[in-house]
Amino acid sequence: MTQFKITDVFFDLDHTLWDFDKNSALAFQRVFVKHQLDLNFDSFIMEYEPINLIYWKKYREDLIDKQQMRRGRLLETFQKLNIVLSITDIDALAHTYIEELPVDNHLCSGATEVLEYLNTKYKLHIITNGFREVQHLKLRKSNIEKYFTTVTTSEDVGRKKPHPSIFDFALRKAVVTAQNAIMIGDSFEADILGAEAAGMHSLFFNYKNQKVVPPFVDVKTLLDIKIHL
Repeated sequence: MTQFKITDVFFDLDHTLWDFDKNSALAFQRVFVKHQLDLNFDSFIMEYEPINLIYWKKYREDLIDKQQMRRGRLLETFQKLNIVLSITDIDALAHTYIEELPVDNHLCSGATEVLEYLNTKYKLHIITNGFREVQHLKLRKSNIEKYFTTVTTSEDVGRKKPHPSIFDFALRKAVVTAQNAIMIGDSFEADILGAEAAGMHSLFFNYKNQKVVPPFVDVKTLLDIKIHL
């Protein structure tokens, strides 16, 4: 990809650099202790994780707002487990979860090494659909904030990936043209198709081993990024 004279590398955060699944599970363990919830934790996580992905997709497509996402994913999970909780209790759990989420900050394998490598060659940036207050905490507490020149969240723009306007905003903020920028992320729809629509290059972090056809390029590990950049 060096033939494109890339100067700036944009990363997604959750599931790409920041190990969302691991950190989220640890946060929920503390939530259950604080709220004295007696249920099988593994069963909860098994139900919650796919529901959470569905709700994030709805949020990304502006079908629901932030509160509806935070509340709905928990309501639906507990319904699957045949557990009845009041809306007040659900909202309390959701609030505690958001507080607990940035406490643990495990990174995806190879994240620090690849950031150290890229930081000597490119300007690095973040584009994320995550919530502003939480994402900045994650970056700071995981000790990777220092690598990034700019951070753009969907709340800064009022649009979410894959809408081209969030990429356009991030490019202007970074003072770089799309032709000289590349987006790396784990969501083919949000990160890759969104970046391509904005005229950027892309590299799909395909750790789930989805089928990818040319001209799209993917890597299975973060360290494989070094092969391309």
